[in-house]
Amino acid sequence: MKLLLSESEIKKRVKELADTISKDYKDKSPIFIGILNGCYVFMADLLRELSISTEVDFVKIRSYEDDSSTGTIKFRKDISADIDDRHIIIVEDIIDSGFTINFLVNRLKEAGPKSVSVATILYKKTVAKLDFEIDYVGFEIPPEFVVGYGLDYNERYRNLKDVMVMEPEDID
Repeated sequence: MKLLLSESEIKKRVKELADTISKDYKDKSPIFIGILNGCYVFMADLLRELSISTEVDFVKIRSYEDDSSTGTIKFRKDISADIDDRHIIIVEDIIDSGFTINFLVNRLKEAGPKSVSVATILYKKTVAKLDFEIDYVGFEIPPEFVVGYGLDYNERYRNLKDVMVMEPEDID
């Protein structure tokens, strides 16, 4: 594996994102909805850096198996929060094809929130096909398969503090 983003680069950028979100949502008390499993490291770091009141909920959906998108959404856990007339910020670890985030944004909008925004630590902008602009982006990255900082390959490597690019010899 080769290093793409170091722990220190990530920490600095998360703080910057939290500061921006705190300014944008001052006095609005948004609900942060994390997409499990990958979001948990980024979401925990982001929430600890915020200076605003928040609520937290999670969804668990899956569109990946091994190292590629399956093209179908598997919904495993829905939100429990009432999001009607609330500001929502979806927290994602990575936006790759855009399939999962497009699905979730459109689904949540049907529930009548005041707004739906997206925060992601990693964004493969050159390959993503989105119906909207991403509001809060940590890093735009090339279209390579990455692990670490919550991202996995078959549930492994989530614990790495850095974001690493998987080389062909790393994939078994």
